[in-house]
Amino acid sequence: MHPVLTSPLRRRCTTWVLAMAACLSLPATAQPSVQTASAASGAPIRIGMIEGLSGPFANTGEAVFRNLVWATERVNARGGVKLPGGNRPLLIERFDSKGQTEEALSALRSAIDRNITIVTQGNSSAAAAGLIDAINKHNEREPSRQVVFLNYSAVDPVLTNEKCSYWHFRFDAHADMRMTALMSVLREVAALKNIYLIGQDYSFGQAVLREARNQLAAKRPDVKIVGDELHPMARVKDFLPYANKIKASGAQAVLTGNWGNDLTLLVKAAREVGFEGTFYTFYGNALGAPAAIGDAGIGKVVAVADWFPNVATRESEAFYQSFRQRFPKPEEDYVHMRMQLMIESLAQAIERAGADGSPINAANLAAQLEKADVTFAGQRARMRAADHQFQQPLTVAVMDRQGAPGVKFDVEGSGYGFRVIRSITPQQAEQPHSCNMARP
Repeated sequence: MHPVLTSPLRRRCTTWVLAMAACLSLPATAQPSVQTASAASGAPIRIGMIEGLSGPFANTGEAVFRNLVWATERVNARGGVKLPGGNRPLLIERFDSKGQTEEALSALRSAIDRNITIVTQGNSSAAAAGLIDAINKHNEREPSRQVVFLNYSAVDPVLTNEKCSYWHFRFDAHADMRMTALMSVLREVAALKNIYLIGQDYSFGQAVLREARNQLAAKRPDVKIVGDELHPMARVKDFLPYANKIKASGAQAVLTGNWGNDLTLLVKAAREVGFEGTFYTFYGNALGAPAAIGDAGIGKVVAVADWFPNVATRESEAFYQSFRQRFPKPEEDYVHMRMQLMIESLAQAIERAGADGSPINAANLAAQLEKADVTFAGQRARMRAADHQFQQPLTVAVMDRQGAPGVKFDVEGSGYGFRVIRSITPQQAEQPHSCNMARP
């Protein structure tokens, strides 16, 4: 467990602060500055990040950490969260789940033992489900030490439907929402007749393929599913057997929710066997995937996200350029708008919860997080109180060479970026829910 700012991060903070003030053109009262950064002098409000920081998906955990560090630095640079008793900074504390649900539950116990009442996690829907159950039981058993859970990436739809919880807030679009956005593009490809479905064998991967079957049947019944399989998560080192099956099936496209190394190794293998079809992905826009597939992916790797660096607005470009100045190494180039919006929502909720001098506890925070409505870098999003599912824009983009029209920025220094081909409003992305939330 480590505090949010290591020494190298501190040394670069001043440069970042000045860049943010120049680039984002925030109102004068909110502009970050070196002086206001020191104003957040009260005891920090700690956020326990429970994530895989070792093991096969460690790179995804570290990417999350960079995003959360940057988001909290921005809040702290403008003076921290503003409360009647004085401003307070936000502080991230790391807890390594090693990518395992049991380790995530152990990390939760450690965070609670350290009196942390805000936890955040995302890179596993299985771990998120375990955390929701554990937090529900803990909060009922120990009302004086209740915990609120902010989820930035665990997108199994069940988490804000059958398993919805008053204490859990999801800031990513769930898998069915993402699938609907992806299908809005896929359904228009008249030449597509055969598709291969492949995913990781756990709750999220299963949900993706289940919804893919449902939406293909409803929107493209003429498309034949020529392969439909799940593989062990984080255990496959050689995807060549899977790639050979994909090629032999005659598939013109692959649809997958794979992420991390499971996606990178899959696309590498597909390239090696000469598969020339399209990849419809949830996460094909980073973490080595574009570089792995190279020129073969131009026009053939499609991804869906809440935001892409090549969203063509002044605010978006300023946001991305300031992130790259803060984290200049190519391998650090993985920024998530939703994580920035999550921390902005938290800061907003803390200030509202404590405005009348009330304690900053989980119950008061949850009541305010339900009302979260934030705008940052031109992107507005709100929390739906009924199921605690964030409502935000979604974007679909296709891989192309940097410098092509609409591709000003590449990914991870690969020379390839993603050109936006479809923008979906929050109203278009919103879906009904089956949450029957038990409220304290």
